[in-house]
Amino acid sequence: MDAFYASVEQRDAPELRGRPVAVGYAAARGVVAAASYEARTFGVRSALPSVTALRRCPELVFVKPRFEVYKAVSRQIHAIFADYTELIQPLSLDEAYLDVTANRRGIETAWATAKEIRARILEETGLTASAGISYNKFLAKLASDQRKPNGQFAVTPEMGAAWVETLPVARFHGVGPVTAAKMKRLGIETGVDLRDKSIDFLRAHFGSAAEWYHAIARGQDDRPVNPSRERKSSGSETTFDRDLTEAAEIEAGVLRMADEVWDWCDKAQAFGRTVTVKVKFADFKQITRSKSFTSVVRTQEALQAASRELIGLVLPPEKGIRLVGVTVSNFEAEVGESEALPLFGAGEAA
Repeated sequence: MDAFYASVEQRDAPELRGRPVAVGYAAARGVVAAASYEARTFGVRSALPSVTALRRCPELVFVKPRFEVYKAVSRQIHAIFADYTELIQPLSLDEAYLDVTANRRGIETAWATAKEIRARILEETGLTASAGISYNKFLAKLASDQRKPNGQFAVTPEMGAAWVETLPVARFHGVGPVTAAKMKRLGIETGVDLRDKSIDFLRAHFGSAAEWYHAIARGQDDRPVNPSRERKSSGSETTFDRDLTEAAEIEAGVLRMADEVWDWCDKAQAFGRTVTVKVKFADFKQITRSKSFTSVVRTQEALQAASRELIGLVLPPEKGIRLVGVTVSNFEAEVGESEALPLFGAGEAA
C-alpha cells in the first residue's frame, strides 16, 4: 500500500488531502509512524523523531494513529487477495507476498493479475497500492518500490540478475543500515560489488548471512510464499518523555511493556521460552539482556518476573535511559491470526 496509515487518514479527513501529514505524536519524544507523500518531499519518513520532522516541515500535521481502522482496511485488502490465490504471506498490515502461479480467476499473466488487484483495492477502499512482479520474493519486494506510488513494475527472468547488479545494496531486503554501512566500508555499494565478492570473503565478514547475500547478488531466492508462516517473536517498546535514572520508574516502564506483550501472547495463545529486555540510553547506545527457559513462559506473572530480573542487570543506570522494550521469542505454540502489537503509541518508538 502507498503511505498506508497516512493515506487512510487523508481518505477519511478530506481537509488533510494535499497536505503534509504524519501519523504519530508531535511530543518531544514522539516518532513518525507514517508520512504522506506530501510530507516525504520535505524528508519526513517513518521512524523519524517528531521534533526533526517538524523542523524539516513546519506545516506538518500530526494525526493520532488509529490502528483498529488500519487493521480493518488491511482485512478488506486481504479479502481481495483471497479472490485470486490462497498463497498469501503477510509481511505487515500493508504488505504481502502473493503466489499467483495458479490464480483462482484464471488470469493469464501475473502483470494483469496485479493490475486487477490494484484496481479493486482502489475501488473498494479508496486507496492506492503498488505492486512488484517477479519470479521470486526478493525481486518482487525490490520491484514493488520501483513505481511507487500507484504503479507496478516487473522483473523478468531474463533481466533479474543484471537488474540487481545496478542497485545500491542499501535497497536490498535484509540489508539494514548497519549492514549497509559495513558493506560500504568493505567496498560493497552496489549489487555488482556484492556479486564480485567470493563466498569465503562474505563468510569471513558476514557469517551465517553470507549464503543469502551471495544468492541475492545473483537475483536468486528459493523461498516459497508461505501462508502459514509463524511469528517468531512479539515485542513492544516505549520511549520515555524524559531520560530516566530512577530504578523504580525504569522498572515500571519495563513492566508496562511486558504487560502489553503478554496481552498479545495470551490472545494469540503463542508462548515463548526467551525473554529479552532492550535498553536505549540517552546517548543512543543500545543494549539487550536475554534469558531463555527450559519451558515456555505461560503466565503474565512469570513474564513480569523475567523482565524485572533482566532490567535489574542494568540498574541503577550509569546514565539516563530513554527507551525500554520487552520481547518474547522462541515460540513453541503456533501463532494465531492476531496482528503484531503496534509500536507507535503516544511517546513510543518505531
